[in-house]
Amino acid sequence: MSIFDAVIQGIIQGLTEFLPVSSSGHLSLYQHFTGNSGEAAGIYSILLHLGTLLAVAIAFRKELWDMIKEFLSMAKEIVTGKFDKDNMTGSRRLIFLFIISLLPLCFFYFISDFYNSLSTDNDIIVEGLCFLLTAALLIVSGKCVKEGGATAENMSWKQALGMGIMQGIAPLPGLSRSGSTISTGLILGVSREQAVAFSFIMGVPAVLAANILEVPAALSGEVEINWLAALIGMAVALVVGIAAIKTVKLLVKNDKFTKFAWYLIPLGLIITGIGIFEKISGTVITI
Repeated sequence: MSIFDAVIQGIIQGLTEFLPVSSSGHLSLYQHFTGNSGEAAGIYSILLHLGTLLAVAIAFRKELWDMIKEFLSMAKEIVTGKFDKDNMTGSRRLIFLFIISLLPLCFFYFISDFYNSLSTDNDIIVEGLCFLLTAALLIVSGKCVKEGGATAENMSWKQALGMGIMQGIAPLPGLSRSGSTISTGLILGVSREQAVAFSFIMGVPAVLAANILEVPAALSGEVEINWLAALIGMAVALVVGIAAIKTVKLLVKNDKFTKFAWYLIPLGLIITGIGIFEKISGTVITI
């Protein structure tokens, strides 16, 4: 990957990781049409996700720090026998809800190779269909939003589990992680602000785990990586990602989140059509 490619992919990752249009899908399309697909492309995608992970850590640093302090305080009370499960604060409830939301990842971990194969192959039909699925979720969630939805104080374990299951499905290329998890939260009755915050913070351990599990393969020398380009791409994804997070907060608050469906529908149809043409003709279209 050249530095130019790194900058372009960093911009794509930073924007599309948080906007409900699928970063993995758009990165896969860029890599497909520029002839950069393959195992190395998959590693670059994971590294770019690390850049947007840092964006989440910065944008939600107060919420994350409060949760860490609350977790340490709770652990101390459990050890000293002073823990009272019947009088938990909103922050403490969130800790348990995050744990519940991450449980589905234990199952989806065993099919991670399947996800990777879809992201690194030369077939873009799955991307097209998943763009359409993301659009459908956005449209349905827009019809389900109600004022006064669940907040940190009264969000249920079923709502957290539902968002967690969708996060486990979201690595499908073309299925937006933010779009699908936020939409699922809204459909299940979570408030706009809580759905956004829970979705983004819930993604921190998932993305971190992917880096811990996948990046060592690159460090072992099995895949040749241009680390300067990768670091530049990560930095660009970080900066653009912070701006995108602020944009998503405004979009959800002003009920504009579903507008992206009208971008994804024609995109999904076009990409699916191109993918079918490539499959039938045996010709891969590149730029």
